[in-house]
Parts: sequence; C-alpha cells; structure tokens
Amino acid sequence: MQVGRSIIDYYRCPDRFLDFELKGPLSADEGFFRFGPSICYGSSCSGRRSSRVDNALYDVLGDVLIQNSKATLPFSPSEVIDNLRLERYVLRARTYQWEKSIYYALRPWLSPAIRILIKKLQLRGWQKIPFPEWPVDRSVENICEQLLLLSLQVHKSDRIPFIWFWPRGARGCVMMTHDVETLAGRDACAKLMDIDDSFGIKASFEIIPEERYGVTPDFLDTIRRRGYEIAIHDLKHDGRLFDRHDEFLSRARKINQYAKQYGAGTFRSGVLYRQPEWLDAFQFSCDMSIPNVAHLDPQRGGCCTVMPYFIGNMIELPLTTTQDYILSYLLGEHSIDLWKKQISMILEKAGLVSFIVHPDYVMSGERQSLYRDLLTYLQELRSSTHLWFALPNEIDRWWRQRGKMSLVANGDSWEIRGEGSNQAVLAYATNVSGKLTYSVSSQERADAAGRSGVA
Repeated sequence: MQVGRSIIDYYRCPDRFLDFELKGPLSADEGFFRFGPSICYGSSCSGRRSSRVDNALYDVLGDVLIQNSKATLPFSPSEVIDNLRLERYVLRARTYQWEKSIYYALRPWLSPAIRILIKKLQLRGWQKIPFPEWPVDRSVENICEQLLLLSLQVHKSDRIPFIWFWPRGARGCVMMTHDVETLAGRDACAKLMDIDDSFGIKASFEIIPEERYGVTPDFLDTIRRRGYEIAIHDLKHDGRLFDRHDEFLSRARKINQYAKQYGAGTFRSGVLYRQPEWLDAFQFSCDMSIPNVAHLDPQRGGCCTVMPYFIGNMIELPLTTTQDYILSYLLGEHSIDLWKKQISMILEKAGLVSFIVHPDYVMSGERQSLYRDLLTYLQELRSSTHLWFALPNEIDRWWRQRGKMSLVANGDSWEIRGEGSNQAVLAYATNVSGKLTYSVSSQERADAAGRSGVA
C-alpha cells in the first residue's frame, strides 16, 4: 500500500501534496510508539516499539527527514491507521464461551439490577485504561493533521486544498440510532418517533430479526412511512454471532436474507461484538458496530477515529458517543454533560457525532427527560452551527461519493469533480502557530447550497 494512501483518502486532496517515503525497511515486530502527541501501533524504521502504552513510548517524530521536497517517514501512516481503525492493537484475550453461554442462558431470568451488577464487575478498572483515550479518541485525526503540517513544511506552502468532509460545508454530522432489543422496546418505537419528530430529528431503528420479538410488515412499514430508517441488529442478539467463523457464516447468510426482506442496507452487531475482518460475508453497504473507544463495552478496544471509513467495500460508521444504557445505568449520570463534552471533542475534528439510544430504556421518567435534554441541546446546536443531521444510508452515500471525487487545478483555483460534487465544498488546511487549521469560506457554503437546491 502507498505510504500516504490513507491520508490522501482522508482529505481527498491532490496526491502531490502528500508524497511521503519510508526511511527504510519496516521492523518485523509491531508495537506502540508515538508520533508527536499521537499514539501509534505498528511497525517502524527507527526506535523501539512497546507491547503496552506507557509514558516511555518512543517518539518517531524526531526521526522524520525533510529533504528534496519530500518527507521521509520512519513508519507507514496507512499501516498505522488501518491498525487503529481495525483494532489490531488489541490483545485478544481468550473469551471463555461457557461464561458467555451461561450469562445469555440466564439473562431472561436475571433482574435488571443483577445484570447491571454483573456488567460493573466485568468492567471494573476501566478508568485506568490508558488507550484509547477516554471519552473520545482522535488518534487517526491527530496523525492525519500532523502529516499535513509536515506537507505544508515540505512544500513551503501557505495552505493545502482538500475536499471538505461533509456536504455543503457542514461543520460536522449528527446521526441518531435506536437499537430495539426487547418486546417493550418494539412497542415503544412509535412514541419514540413522536419525541424525535417533535425535535425535527430522524433516526435509524436497528431491528433484531429472530427470537426477541415479532417483526411484522406493519411495524416495518410504520418506520419507513414516518421517514425513519431500518437496519438489522444482529440475528438473535445472543452474543454468539462472532464465536466461531463457520457459525458466523451460517448466521450471516440468514442476516443477509433479512436485510433483503426488510430493505435494510446497514448492520449493527449485538453488544457491539465485532470481527472487522469477517464483514465481507455481509451484503450490507455499511456497518455501525465499532465504537470509537470501548472501555465500557464487553469487547474492549476502539477504532480511534471520529470519521467514517472503509472496511473493504463497506463503510464503517463508528459509534462516537456513550450509549444511553451505559450513561444511565453503569455510569449513573443524571445529566448530559458527558454527551456535551463528547460532542465538543468530535466537532473540534469536524467528525461524526453518532448516538445509540434504546427505546427499551429511554421511555421512562428521568431517562426520557435526559433524552429530551439531549435533543434540546442538539436542536440548539443546529440553530447556532451548520451541522448535517443525517440517516446512515445518507452518510454512506455521501462518503462513497466523496471517496471518488477528485480535486483538479483550474488556473489559479481548484475544481471538484465527480458525482455529488454539486454538494461538495473546497476547503484549505493552514498552519497557524504550529496547529493545523481548516477553513471553508461562507461563499463556498452558499454556492454549494445553491448548487444542491438547498435554501
């Protein structure tokens, strides 16, 4: 893979601005190291690599060479970014299947209080996990920005042009999703849609096809008719989807059939269990199963990015905020302060703000009030900030279009070409006192809105 391919894909800028070379042969071993403020995992040409994250990580930034109008790097950014996005840095502890089997067999008879206690015991010590960074990890974004700063230095340029991340120059994207896990949750969907509609927000409903509850054509039609989206949520939500590859393939065939039957193009696994390398068995266009940081999930890890990205032919829409269940039941939060902090950190990187809110848990008393507080805050952001509120299939479509667009020189300016370019906006990256700053002109936003027919 080209050393800087992931950076070019991230920014959609002309190749010549990101022409990196490797300093030498990569090490046979992989481990953690630093690239300035960013933690990386992979091979490198210099220094040492550590098996764990600590304060003594070797920083390869000092080994970067800038000569002959080119930056020579002691690591491959594409390899490191793939390792983070696909969670290859995680030491996969052996899962004791009998423990999981016993839990899911007993789960229907366990009280909510007992289930919460079990989860808290499983998650003890999560505050001490040094990486990914809680509550939002932006390692991929930081690596990309550091490399663009180097490119500005190499080319002795004031700015580098690129295709802005979101249509019509939106500062960021917001996506609401609702995982429907129980019969009570299914029966609460209509009321939850009423709440969402009262705030002008549409969402995706993740439906479990088998065993948990009945899925009728009328139920699905109601979701579609009201302008919401349907996604597939596992097969049985029994925690067993990724236990064995042969069993996974058998279940994947059934899941694909349900996807066709429901008209669903998006998948999310139960409990956010995942094996990114197995996703090619699905016929979905996008997946929503990988958290940004997973300290409070049964499967630890995290993709360390707040942006969508490709896994093979699928688009991954990472979960970038804390689930409502975790917020209320495991953390015992009674305000939206954590969500607000996460939203701020994500939008600092112009990222995707994605939520999971369950109709099973959110409809009663204080928890519904908390959700309404979130929707009120999002509504305020919408009024004060140019954000794109979108459904998964809309984000999927845009990200695929952007990934095929090109930026072509046109005299002293730049022209964006490709399908969907009428909504695309030209942006610039600039070095301001050692920090990468993005700029999109108001005129660019206005022109894009006019081209796409948006008032």
